[in-house]
Amino acid sequence: SVPEQSFVKITVYDALGKTVKILVDEQMSEGNYSVALNAGDLSGGIYFYKMEANEFTQTRKMVLVK
Repeated sequence: SVPEQSFVKITVYDALGKTVKILVDEQMSEGNYSVALNAGDLSGGIYFYKMEANEFTQTRKMVLVK
């Protein structure tokens, strides 16, 4: 959910902190969005995704099971 127009970036990192995918990197208007991750080229394991918009930054862990 984007509460106001802002530049949004969502990045996926591996367990070592290396960037593996950039899912969103654009100016977005307010509204609700969904993003799909095509993980066909990733191996199973622990990854982190970081969401950034204006002053908001949040990092979460995800587990990819194959």
